[in-house]
Amino acid sequence: MTRAEFILDSNIAKITDFPKPGITFYDISPILEASDLLKQTVDTLCNKAKTFEPDLIGGIDARGFLFATPIAYNLNCGCVMIRKSNKLPGEVITEPYDLEYGSAELSIQKDRNLSGKRVLLMDDLIATGGSLNAAQSLVNKAGGIVCGALCLIELTGLKGRENLDCPVDALQTYLY
Repeated sequence: MTRAEFILDSNIAKITDFPKPGITFYDISPILEASDLLKQTVDTLCNKAKTFEPDLIGGIDARGFLFATPIAYNLNCGCVMIRKSNKLPGEVITEPYDLEYGSAELSIQKDRNLSGKRVLLMDDLIATGGSLNAAQSLVNKAGGIVCGALCLIELTGLKGRENLDCPVDALQTYLY
């Protein structure tokens, strides 16, 4: 597959009425299944991530993990897990947030060394910005500096980037 053929939209499955009526779920599974597309997606994310000059990539549970680690590896920086509640051992800092279809809570381990480090947040999708905003708050509480947020998909009509105090970039946009 050449760069000219790199079209993410045709490789994202749109599942209507999931997880509840009125919601369209953008499924990135087809991207993960095709080795050439996965490589090209990770390479493109790495090129975008470089511009943020991160010390760490903060992978947001769960699909953010799929891309945070290979980006960190390629940029020769570290990776930190930002997980859903009750998934991390030891003392944690937690932050509640609202989803477009409910609420949840994210956590980060209290003993992670984020002090003064530039953290690029990585997730598969930004909708309302709830999970990225919670992750930003956690990194700030842990002494880190959020240098940006990078996602595969942005739902521009939900204006999630307006809820963040950092630059946001995405590979593919949809209105909703």
